[in-house]
Amino acid sequence: MIDNKNDINNKSKKTEKIEKIFDSMTPTTSEEQMKEDIQKVLRKYDSESAYREHKCWRKYITIIVSFVFVAFQLYATLSGAVTAQILRSTHLAFVMLLGFLLFPATKNLPRNTLPWYDAVLGIVGFACWMYISLNFFQLAGRAGAYTTLDIVVGTIAILILFEACRRVVGLPILLISLAFIIYAFAGPYMPGFFNHRGYSFKRVVSHLFFNTEGIMGTPIGACSTFIFLFILFGSLLEKTGIGQFFIDICNAIAGSAVGGPAKVAVLTSALEGTVSGSSVSNTVGSGSFTIPMMKKLGYRPEFAAAVEASASTGGQIMPPIMGAAAFLMAESLAIPYMEVAKAAIIPAILYFSGIFIMVDLEARKTGLKGMSKETLPKLLPLLLKKGYLILPLAAIIYYLVAGKTPTYAALMGIVFAGALQMFFLGKDFVISWKNANNNEDKFNALNKLGSEITDTICTGARNIIGVAVACGMAGIIIGIVTLTGIGLKLGAGLVALAQGKLILTLLFTMVASLILGMGAPTTANYLITSTITATAIIMLGVEPLAAHMFAFYFGIIADITPPVALAAIAGSAIAKSKPMQTAFEATKLAIAAFIIPYMFIYNPHMLLLNEPTIWNIVQIIITALFGMFGLSAGLEGYALRKCNIMERILFAVGGFLLIIPETVTDIIGLGLIFIMISEQFLRNIMDKKNLKIH
Repeated sequence: MIDNKNDINNKSKKTEKIEKIFDSMTPTTSEEQMKEDIQKVLRKYDSESAYREHKCWRKYITIIVSFVFVAFQLYATLSGAVTAQILRSTHLAFVMLLGFLLFPATKNLPRNTLPWYDAVLGIVGFACWMYISLNFFQLAGRAGAYTTLDIVVGTIAILILFEACRRVVGLPILLISLAFIIYAFAGPYMPGFFNHRGYSFKRVVSHLFFNTEGIMGTPIGACSTFIFLFILFGSLLEKTGIGQFFIDICNAIAGSAVGGPAKVAVLTSALEGTVSGSSVSNTVGSGSFTIPMMKKLGYRPEFAAAVEASASTGGQIMPPIMGAAAFLMAESLAIPYMEVAKAAIIPAILYFSGIFIMVDLEARKTGLKGMSKETLPKLLPLLLKKGYLILPLAAIIYYLVAGKTPTYAALMGIVFAGALQMFFLGKDFVISWKNANNNEDKFNALNKLGSEITDTICTGARNIIGVAVACGMAGIIIGIVTLTGIGLKLGAGLVALAQGKLILTLLFTMVASLILGMGAPTTANYLITSTITATAIIMLGVEPLAAHMFAFYFGIIADITPPVALAAIAGSAIAKSKPMQTAFEATKLAIAAFIIPYMFIYNPHMLLLNEPTIWNIVQIIITALFGMFGLSAGLEGYALRKCNIMERILFAVGGFLLIIPETVTDIIGLGLIFIMISEQFLRNIMDKKNLKIH
C-alpha cells in the first residue's frame, strides 16, 4: 500500500498547480460548500443543471407554475379523463413556460434575474401549445383544413421549441432536427436516393405541430405519462437520503477490499444509475465523494475520475429503471417495459464486471489497498437501521415484475417515497416545534417544512424540462422521417455502403451512434441514434430490440469517448486531472461497452431473447466474464503479476476469442487464458522460492 503521507509529500509542483476548484472537498468541508462545488461542475458540463435560482417574488411564480404543472399531470394520470393530444400539448405548454423562466439564454448570464424577453418567450410558448388544447375539438372538426392562424401559431411554437432546445439540451439534436426540416423542403434538389418531391411550408408545419406523428408523437406521449412520474419519483427518492445510503452500503461491502474506493465508486454508480437519467449528474453526484477517497489512497487523478465516469455512464443501462430512454425504447418497439429491463440485465452485469476487473487489476498492479475496516460502516447494522430507504425502489421493482404498467409502478413508488419523505419531514418538524422558544421559532419550523415540500415538487417539474424538450425535438426528426420516408432510405443506404455485410453495418452504426451521441443527454441520445441508425441493422434480420440496444449502448458511451466525453470531463474537474487523458482512461476502462453490443447482436440469448436455456445463460456469463478478464489483463498489463508484451497480446487474443459466440473459439480462448494464468502462477511460486533461498 502506498503511504498516504509519503504520497502527499511527493506530489509534484505541477500537480499542485492543477488542483483548483475541488481542493475544498474534504471530509471537513461543510455540506453547503460541497453542494455549491457540485453545482459549479454540473452547470459547466451539464446544460440541464444551468438553471436560474430566483430569490425574490419571481421564485413564487416558478413555484406556482410547478405546482399547477405537477397537479395537472397527476390528475391526468389518476383520472384518465384527459385525451392524449390535450395531455401532450398541455405538457409541452408548461415545459415551455418553465423552461424560459428557469434557463437563461447563455450560461454566463446572471441566475437571479428574469429578462423581459424570456418572460415573453415563456408566455408565448405556453400560449402556442395551449392553442391545441383549447381548440382541440375545432381542430379535429376541420379535419386537416388548417387556417392561416393555425400555421402561424405552429411556426412560432416550433421556433420557440428550437430556442428552448438550444438553452436546455444543447446544439447536437437541434442541428440534426434543423437538417431534417431543411431536407423536407429541399427534396427535389437532393441527389440519388435522397431525392423526393418536396413539401410545402404549410404541410411541414401542420405535420410537425398538429400531427401525432410529429412533435406530439410517441416520445412526448411517453414523457407526458410515465416518464414524468418516474422523474417525480426520483426527486422524492433523492430527498430521502438514498444516495448516501447507497454509498454507505457499497463502502460496507467493498471499501476494505483491494482498490476499495474505486470498487465502491463502481457499485455506487450502478445503484444510483438505476434512478438517474444523466451520466454527468451521476458522475458529479457520487464522484464528489468517491473521487477524493480514491485519490487519498494513492490512485492517479486521471484513473480516479475515469473510474467514476465510466461507472456512472454505465448506470444508464442498469435495470430496473435505466433512466427515461429505456421507457422510450419500450414505447418505440411497442413492447412491455419489463422486456427492455430484462434484456439489459446480462449486458449490464458484464459491463460493470469489466470495469470492476480493470479496477482490481490496476489496484494490484500499483499495490493499492482498501480503507481501514474500522472507518467503514458495518453492513448488517446499516441495513437494520436504514434498510427501509430502499422500500420505494423495491416497490417499483415488485410492481413491474408483477406485470403492472410502468405508470402504476411509478405511482406506487411515488406513494412510498412520498410517505418516507413526509415521515422524515414530520419527525424534524415535531422536534423543531417542541424545541421552539417563541413564535418566530415555530414560524421557522413551518417555513422549513414548506420549503422542503416545495423544493421536491419544483425539482420534479424542473427535471422533466430537458427530457420533454429532447422528446419534442426527436418528434421533429420522426415527423420528417414519416413524411419523407428518409428513415428507410438512410437504412438502405447504410446497408448498401456496407455491401449487405452485417459486421460492416454494425461498425458504421457504431461510429454514427458515437458521433450523434456526443454532447447529447441520454434521452436525446437514444432518440437520435435509434431513429437514424437502428433501422439499418433491423433490415439485415437482427431482432429489433437488439438493434435498438446496440445503437443505445454506443450513444450512451459517447459521454466518455473523446473528444466531447462530458462525463469524463466532469469527473476530471473533481479530480483536477487532465480532461483528455481522463477520457482515454475512461474509454479503456469501459472497453466492455464496445464489445458487449456485438456479442448480443450475434447471440440474442444474451438479451434473453429466443427463449434461452439455463445452460445458454450460464455459458454466456462464464465465457464473457473470462473474456473480460483476458481483455482487461491485456489492456492493464497485469493478471497475477506484471505482463510482458507477448503475455498482454495472448491475454487479449484469448479474451477476444471468448467474445465470439462459438463453442470452438470459447474452448480455445479459455485454454489460452488458463495457460497464461498458470504460467504466471508458477512464476510467482518460483519467485517466492528464490526469495526464500536468498
